[in-house]
Amino acid sequence: MSYYFTTCLRNITFDEAIRRTTETLKEEGFGVLTEINIKSTLKKKLDVDFYEYRILGACNPDFAHKALLAEDKIGAMLPCNVIVQEKEAGTIEISAVDPAASMQAVENESLSDIAGEVRNKLKKVVDSLKIISS
Repeated sequence: MSYYFTTCLRNITFDEAIRRTTETLKEEGFGVLTEINIKSTLKKKLDVDFYEYRILGACNPDFAHKALLAEDKIGAMLPCNVIVQEKEAGTIEISAVDPAASMQAVENESLSDIAGEVRNKLKKVVDSLKIISS
């Protein structure tokens, strides 16, 4: 089982890919709680040049609440990360964590259904972005 879903968008700017990803997440009930700019962080901390790479910390409050009620330490695995990266100009890769895969590490049966529902929503986000770029 892969631990992520992915798609590539072509002929789009990086900022537009961030905007579309954020909007598509919102359509599925996710908000972006954090945004980590890897390119600027690596430049600032290590003086290293890196390509555009952002980590969006996405959270669906209803599912986060259910997961926290089922397993109080699950916060260590929240939020669900979505990455947006541009290794080559004009091609943006969007990848989202598969929460069902990551939840296998947690020995709590009640999380399986929650992780499956979140998985379906994140997969729908990635699949929707694929359609938008066609």
